[in-house]
Amino acid sequence: MSSEPVEKGRLTTRTVAMPADTNPSGDIFGGWVVSQMDLAAGICAGQRAQTRVVTVSIDGMSFIRPVKVGDILGVYTYVESTGRTSMNIHVEAWVRRGRIGQREKVTEALFKFVAIDAEGKSMPIPAEEDLPDYVDLNSDF
Repeated sequence: MSSEPVEKGRLTTRTVAMPADTNPSGDIFGGWVVSQMDLAAGICAGQRAQTRVVTVSIDGMSFIRPVKVGDILGVYTYVESTGRTSMNIHVEAWVRRGRIGQREKVTEALFKFVAIDAEGKSMPIPAEEDLPDYVDLNSDF
């Protein structure tokens, strides 16, 4: 039995932390990490809503460890809950140190999204049973 921590959700995005994204101490800016998480959460929310979505809030953000240049940042997501027009997406960011090294969870948060129409007005999120057959919410694409 492995004692390695396990991420929650499915891998939604993966990218490499680059020198241009650092602060003067050499760590990756927290804002860069948040933007990567927002991108992944938006993908997850858009797939579930089957329409355009917008971020309306981020709750419970907690930075656990820094991200370093060269780390591979993997962002995992899942739909935690849905309402009539909004949904909560649980997001975790993990790194693989030095591209092949140890995996560590660096942060997590709950992102809230609202589904919107072409005019930017909120619109209902379809029930899961009403999604088209080709939409597999458990697929990695």
